[in-house]
Amino acid sequence: MSTSYLTHATLVLPDRLLTDSALLIDDGHIVAIEPDAAQVPAHANVVDLRGHTVMPGLIDVHCDAIEKEVEPRAGVLFPLDFAVAQVDRRNAAAGITTPYHALSFASNQFGVRSNETAATLVRAVAAFGAHSLVDNRIHCRYEVTDPAAVPVLEALMDEGVVDLLSVMDHSPGQGQFKTVDAYLTYMMGNHGMSREEAADAAAKKQAELEGAPERVNRLLDRARLHGIPTASHDDDSPQRIAAMHALGVSMSEFPINVETARAAKTVALPTILGAPNVLRGKSQSGSMRALDAILAGVASILCSDYQPSTLIAAAFAAARQAELPLNEALALVTANPADACGLSDRGRLRTGARADLIAVRTVAGQPLVTHTWSAGRLVFAAGYPNARMETVRQWEPQTAVA
Repeated sequence: MSTSYLTHATLVLPDRLLTDSALLIDDGHIVAIEPDAAQVPAHANVVDLRGHTVMPGLIDVHCDAIEKEVEPRAGVLFPLDFAVAQVDRRNAAAGITTPYHALSFASNQFGVRSNETAATLVRAVAAFGAHSLVDNRIHCRYEVTDPAAVPVLEALMDEGVVDLLSVMDHSPGQGQFKTVDAYLTYMMGNHGMSREEAADAAAKKQAELEGAPERVNRLLDRARLHGIPTASHDDDSPQRIAAMHALGVSMSEFPINVETARAAKTVALPTILGAPNVLRGKSQSGSMRALDAILAGVASILCSDYQPSTLIAAAFAAARQAELPLNEALALVTANPADACGLSDRGRLRTGARADLIAVRTVAGQPLVTHTWSAGRLVFAAGYPNARMETVRQWEPQTAVA
């Protein structure tokens, strides 16, 4: 594995920024920050990143973009191995070095959102691991109205291919779908259902709520057995937070209002909000603005939800709109998700950490990823017109940057 010396960059450390600084990576890890000349081996590749900001690779705990790679249109499915390879490339370009691909297990649904297809896709991601550009992981989403998914998910957890488990209730009248009509509109618009089909799905979902608590407990117990972090989904009240906390979940995804997010923080549950919500300035389902949670100090993590490219843009937008120091805003997509998922080897620029890094520069007013390193390997690079291109050369001691 090559040794790389990144120079003249602004480095985002956990507590501050270092300007015109340098970083040395070797054998897949960060060897030194601001190394002296004696620490840099003669064979190191020097990457001049003048005008760039270097930060940890992004960690995305929830993104279902892989579903659109498999099924870009309702009922139109691509081969799973093709879809996995494409989403891997997509994440490398977005600077996401640890994506958690969110896959729904809900047998009363359709297309990729069926237990059989979802389980096959989980295994396809695992099988691609030796070829992947980034560290692809799996976030299994259990719909509590689905009894058939329980043994499927237990088998996947036993196989060691599940990295995060969340429990979600998309029955109409609560959570994301505050009314039955909101549910019907979503199913017709997003999944090509007729109104009659959507109404049938709603009725079935409500009927299958019976037995949900027992199923949820069973799956959370299995997750704890395997040391898999867990999350609740669309929490809509402090009472719901209290119930989820009592069950032992370790994160709260998409709490729908500030009061609920504050309740989660009170019991030390990290909250996860959507990066698209930050960029759009609103929730697609009428829940709270993610920015309001950030301003209130109750947002722990941003995830890309359904669009990987939003993650880096939302972090920079949060820094600007909430007037946060850049290192604090970037913690929403690096250190905080690493801590929540138990990933102690990444998420911060520090000596000894895994060399998951990205370089970002402003192009036409947008923060864009120009380089991505995954475990020290350069897996993505882009040069923009009218922007200074990086130079890569052999290390020359006489040109060292102190």
